[in-house]
This record gives sequence, C-alpha cells and structure tokens, in this order.
Amino acid sequence: MTLTQSLLYMGGGVVLLVAGAEALVRGAAALALRFGITPLVVGLTVVAFGTSSPELVVSVKAAIGGNGPVALGNVIGSNIANLGLIVGVSAALSPLAVDRRLLTRDVPVMVGSMLLLWAFLGNGVLSSFEGGILACGIVLYTFWGVMSSRRETKAAREASEDLPIAVEDAMAAPVWKVALQVGLVFGGLAMLVLGAGYLVDGAVSIAQTLGVSEAIIGLTLVAIGTSLPELATTIVAAARGHGEIALGGAIGSNVFNILGVIGPAAIAAPIYSEGIGWPVMAVMLGMAVLTTFFLFSGGKTRRWEGFVLLTAYAGYLWWLVAV
Repeated sequence: MTLTQSLLYMGGGVVLLVAGAEALVRGAAALALRFGITPLVVGLTVVAFGTSSPELVVSVKAAIGGNGPVALGNVIGSNIANLGLIVGVSAALSPLAVDRRLLTRDVPVMVGSMLLLWAFLGNGVLSSFEGGILACGIVLYTFWGVMSSRRETKAAREASEDLPIAVEDAMAAPVWKVALQVGLVFGGLAMLVLGAGYLVDGAVSIAQTLGVSEAIIGLTLVAIGTSLPELATTIVAAARGHGEIALGGAIGSNVFNILGVIGPAAIAAPIYSEGIGWPVMAVMLGMAVLTTFFLFSGGKTRRWEGFVLLTAYAGYLWWLVAV
C-alpha cells in the first residue's frame, strides 16, 4: 500500500467513524432520555460510550491483529486529547458550568482508572485477566450512573417537580421516532466497524512506510482521528449551552476509554506497552490533574483555562515529535 493510499484509507476511516458516532449518539441519547435518564448522565454514559466507540473498535481490531501499541497508544492519546484538545477548545469557546456530581463522583473515577491502568502496565503487558477487571469496572460505573439518574428522576416526579425538558420531550416521542432512533444506533455501529478497519490498516501502513513506531502513530494520528466524534459532540454541546453534556461526554469518554475500550481489547489479546513508557502515562495523568484543578475552581471553566489546556496539548504533540 502506497503512502497516498494509506492516507486515503485513514481519511475514509475517520469520515466513517465520525458519521457512525454521530448516528449512534443521536439515537442512543434519545432512547436514554426516553427512559428517564438525565442529560448529565446521558453525557457521562450514552454520549461517552458512543463517542468512545471508535476507540473501542479500533483498539480491539488492533489488539487482535497483533498491533498492541496502536491499541494502547490510541486510548492514551485519546484521553490526553479529550482533556487538552476537546475540553480546552470547549472552554475557550464558552465557559462551561461544572456539576457538583461530576466532581465528587466521575472525576475521581477517571483519575482512579488512569492510576489502575498505569499499575497494570508496570510489567510491560496488560493481560487478559487485567483487561477483564477493567471491563467489569465499566459495567459497574455505568450501572451506578444510570441507577442514580433514575432515582433522581423518580424523586423529581414524586415531588411534582418539572423534569428536564429534554427528558419530557423524549418520553412524549411517537413510536416511529423510537424506531428511527434504534435504526440510527445500528447504522452507526456498522459505520464504526467499517471505519475502524480502514483507519487501523492505513495507520499501520504509514508506520511501516515511514519507519515510525506504531506507538507514536497510535498516540497521534489514530488518537486524534478517533477523538473527532468527541470534539464535534462537545463543541456542539458547549455552543448550545449544554455544559453538563459537554464536560460529561469528555470525562465519561476518558473513563470508557480505559475501562470499556482497553479492557475488552486486552481480553481479545494481551497488549504489550512497547514504545509507550511512563512519561506518556505521566502526561495523561498530569493533564487529568490540571483539568481537575480547573474544574474545582470557581464552579465553571474560564476561557483562559481552555487556552492553557490547548497550550499544554500543543506542547505534548511537539514533545512526541521532537523525541
């Protein structure tokens, strides 16, 4: 495969991933709201899973194909991009209100999952057993979030309080809309699987042609490509004033990337951390700590904080290329 063909494969894969994630998010979010799940939890679970689905199919395919560094680099690079690029762009465009539940429940889970992954990779390999532990974590996290949301919705009904408008509208949707939403979910999944194949094949071919390590390709080209759905979703949510979905999608996506993406990928085949050492893991954790500090200060993000995150992300990319 020539370099031009590889780039075309990657470009076509990214287009399919973005379109598939958009369809999946639209359908799944509407279905979730119909069952009384609040917008914040939709962002933390449904939207986060939908926008992380490119990482999932790409990483599983890479792991099965013996390209472990692509799978691991994809997840770590996507997590760094979610905080530095995506939260940075969103905060720079419009200040985002920070929900207290995000700080007390979901941010600690994000940081904790990063530390757990780092510990598991201490011996240079993520085993299938360790992947199973991570995968169990995402099941518990999702169940916890959905049950908490449904309790809040039930309490609001019993207290005769108004439900969020998005929830009320979804519950009143006609049957044909529900069928359309289900079709969007399955159509989106099909595009994601096809797009992932193109993206991984193109990325591995580029690495072989240019003599660049698969880890670097995973940390940069593949990570940014699979993060495009998060970027598009978060910017749209921020522009429309849905800060809870914007931040929830970014934070939730990082949790899903580690527990629900690299976990199943390691179950499919053990993943070796060749080319991805502790400095990259430290960058991911450092970006998480910086973002957490900004979220805890003032109850909302500020534009200058967004620019700081973007600058940090640009510095990270420069460091990868320079090293």
